[in-house]
Amino acid sequence: MGESATLAVHRCRFVDYTPSAITAVAFPPLPLPSISDKSKSPSVKQPLCFGTLAVGHANGNIDLCEWAGERDQQSTQAWVIRKTLPGPHPSKVDSLAFVLRYPDDLTADDTPSCSDLRLFSSGGGSDLLEWDVDRACVKRTINSQGGSIWCMAANPASSLLALGCEDGSVRLLSLVNDTLTHYRRFDRLKCRVLSIAWGPPIPQYPQKKNIDRGHDSDSDDEEDTWTDAWLVTGSSDSSIRKWDVATGRVVDRMGMDKIRGERTLVWTVGVLGDGTIVSGDSLGIVKFWDSRTCTQLHSFQGHGADVLCLAIGPEGNTVFTSGVDQKITLFSLVKTGNSDNTSGTLTRRWVQSCSRRMHSHDVRALATWPPYTVLPSSHKRRFPIEISPILASGGLDMSVVVTPAALPSTIVKVINPLSTSAHCTFEDSYHRRLAYSAGASGVPAVQVARKARLISCIRDSGVSIWRVKAGPSINDDTDSQDADPTHFPESSAWEKVLEMDLNVHTNLVASGISDDGRWLVVSDLYETKLFSLTLNDNHVVRRIRDFSSILQVHLPSSDTSTGGQAFRFTPDSSKLVMSTMASSYVLVIDLAGEKPRVLRRFDQHRSKNSIVHDRVIKGCKSDGDVDMVDATNNDDCSVYPQKSSTPAVVSILRMSISPDGQWLATSDDHARTHIFNLDSIQHHSVLPTFAKPTQVLAFDPRQPNILIMAFPDNSLQVYNVESRQFPAWGKEFCSNLPKRFTHAHDPVLGVAFDIASASGSDVVPQYALFWGSTWICKLSVSDSAPRSLTKKRRRESTKASSLLPTDDTRGDLRIITHYRPILYLDFLASGELVVVERPLVDVLSHLPPAYFKHKYGAS
Repeated sequence: MGESATLAVHRCRFVDYTPSAITAVAFPPLPLPSISDKSKSPSVKQPLCFGTLAVGHANGNIDLCEWAGERDQQSTQAWVIRKTLPGPHPSKVDSLAFVLRYPDDLTADDTPSCSDLRLFSSGGGSDLLEWDVDRACVKRTINSQGGSIWCMAANPASSLLALGCEDGSVRLLSLVNDTLTHYRRFDRLKCRVLSIAWGPPIPQYPQKKNIDRGHDSDSDDEEDTWTDAWLVTGSSDSSIRKWDVATGRVVDRMGMDKIRGERTLVWTVGVLGDGTIVSGDSLGIVKFWDSRTCTQLHSFQGHGADVLCLAIGPEGNTVFTSGVDQKITLFSLVKTGNSDNTSGTLTRRWVQSCSRRMHSHDVRALATWPPYTVLPSSHKRRFPIEISPILASGGLDMSVVVTPAALPSTIVKVINPLSTSAHCTFEDSYHRRLAYSAGASGVPAVQVARKARLISCIRDSGVSIWRVKAGPSINDDTDSQDADPTHFPESSAWEKVLEMDLNVHTNLVASGISDDGRWLVVSDLYETKLFSLTLNDNHVVRRIRDFSSILQVHLPSSDTSTGGQAFRFTPDSSKLVMSTMASSYVLVIDLAGEKPRVLRRFDQHRSKNSIVHDRVIKGCKSDGDVDMVDATNNDDCSVYPQKSSTPAVVSILRMSISPDGQWLATSDDHARTHIFNLDSIQHHSVLPTFAKPTQVLAFDPRQPNILIMAFPDNSLQVYNVESRQFPAWGKEFCSNLPKRFTHAHDPVLGVAFDIASASGSDVVPQYALFWGSTWICKLSVSDSAPRSLTKKRRRESTKASSLLPTDDTRGDLRIITHYRPILYLDFLASGELVVVERPLVDVLSHLPPAYFKHKYGAS
């Protein structure tokens, strides 16, 4: 496989896919420590698992991102999109807040998972949305009763949610026992409430009483509790106010600086455990206040324009601010000498440490992991100092930037969880820009119809289709891997054949186009739309009007949604396979007749009893065989016990059909993968689950029974669906992947096989092109591919490690990085590759100019 592959490349930049700006980011809170039990220290001795990152967008979508590696270990891919919650169309997300569903069920050292959390969002209107993360839809809404919601914040105990409203009032909502009700309204002001933050809670210790044996049960009610004392708000009238939570009245008011009598807007506020208040305003000034006397402690001109967001470090000794001028500024609490102090102890003060510009446009949101919990100094939470915290930021440039944010330490060596560099301090470390989303739930919004040479792309509420024209023959002397690829000339190389704007309830979530270009399917959360296409000289687009009613017959009567999460057409375009949005069914639909009809409905993904802690009960045997369920033995109770009356709610996001049309593979967000036989239209087998949900599913065209699975950490698995085994060569191949591939900064998004590889000729090299947002990797995927030394050989000699081929010498590895960012990659024909790019420069050109302040003497 040391030979080079010659490919003609269509470098397509005409696809006008535009990702949405980032307006909010949030990490889940940590449970409060116990007050009475002294053995439960708030100090975390073991490293915390990395929590879910929620990213809110200007188009109303919310991306839920999970840590790609082991939950408490380093990962070069950082956070990867696991699921997208489609927002109502049109809408936006201005604020996000995670709260704990049942805080008492978690200990102080637990990292909440998605099932432990409730997610709230607001989008500039008067409605507060609570999301059902499992079903990817809005669970409930509640009106603020005070006009537009400008800000919101949950208290540390996750029992109350405070809203800052247009009418100048603060509304408290009760969240106790998974409810959402109005609790209290504070006094109304004559200005907007733009920002809000809770002060540290006060511990309430249980009263000691003599309890006789007959009243032992009463002791259960005398548990320690945390009581909220005050909160702080920033307003549009150049002031900050401190509120008493018990009375709902203003305790004190702090005035901001003004210029030429104009009002100063307090865009963001925060509170530290010792009661210090931090504020950022429209003048670019960051101020620190004493909450007891409500006087100013420090004032820093940290920014050249509005400060829009701030985040507090995990232990409360660092504050990060950012805004319109694109800079992220670090403020640190340092020890200073005080000559007036006769005791010789050191005092502390806040200083502006450094600033970094990591974004190309306005920064709208900041968040840190581990998250900061506002607690009194007596219960201050401490984290292991050998693991660097991470700062996440997002803004109008559409990408989340993650940065190690440790303070300088000479005590221990600090580990960088992102593996960007040996440095872990905010000032010296390298940041990582996560690739902007190429589609909902990490599934590309771009699809390719090979036979028809069409490229389709969905937007929030529309779809566009282009035709790639046939180009000249390939120059045999051109090596697409070592030199500039053979590109087709741009002039008349493509044409736009269709653009549709659709009437949708939510943003579009999935699409599919058949290989022959005759069928197009798109879906939002509630409805799937199927179109018959005739894209010749006279373009004819006909919608199958009764398609939703055809699907509804095969869905539960209580389910009014016919939306789909994933679609695949068979290679002959005679069948459509889809996964339903709300009911988690897999439907096989026949398109060959006069009207579509559902051939079979599979409900294997709804099985609830086969899941134990997100893992399937059956796993791999020691001999490599997998104990599977045969299609004729679906009643095997060892794998499928009697179905529960309440089926599991899963999202079937990945789907693939073999090139010969016989096999169908589907995978859900519980990391379960099922295999179906489309010839007999029966369930074939279920694979054992892995640590992470599958990122990519693909069948090998040369061996249609070989399924390749890729995961967010760029690890692979090879599975033979006919023999129901993980072949030995596949295990060796997956365990010896090059580090340049597994440690690539972006997760794998897809895999493409050259169509010539399916011809069966032994002369044709068998390779696959794995691709991510910023890289393309060529690897051999066959039982005859060159391998690294086996584990047995490495054990025989300590010198074997030096004999292993490195990434540069391994013959079957090629990585190129001059295509970026990649939205999609696939083969149109033998030796003809299409690469769809969307450069960041093109995306930013549609935005207003970024902040720029001219300096004297600078050009």
